Amino acid sequence: MDTCFFCDNLGGTVLFNCDLYRIILIDSETDYPGFIRVVLNKHVKEISDLNDTDALRLFRAIFESEKIIRNIYNPDKVNVASLGNVTPHIHWHVIPRFINDKHYPNPIWGEITHSEYIPPQKIVAAKDELIQQFKKFTC
Repeated sequence: MDTCFFCDNLGGTVLFNCDLYRIILIDSETDYPGFIRVVLNKHVKEISDLNDTDALRLFRAIFESEKIIRNIYNPDKVNVASLGNVTPHIHWHVIPRFINDKHYPNPIWGEITHSEYIPPQKIVAAKDELIQQFKKFTC
């Protein structure tokens, strides 16, 4: 692979950064306020290529990120996914989901089921609280 999106770009608004990973807010996903990614800060394609310590630290970050999202957004479900087919660099999507959101119950990359969906203002406004919570995050 000649180029890697996550090696060449931050990937969004950085909420937290440490030696192993960064947590970024995906502002471009306007239908999904609170959509974050946990991105490894070095180019590694598969989770099994990490040593146990780094893998556990990464999973802890994903776990804690989900807890923050649940506390702030109170979603009906949280999707946590690591695909890497398009960008083979370890990263996890953590996405608050609501029964009436644009794609529910499908993945956000799937068929639209509620084309009229607009995120409620209280969900959009929770971005400031999300930013504040990640200021307290530790690696």
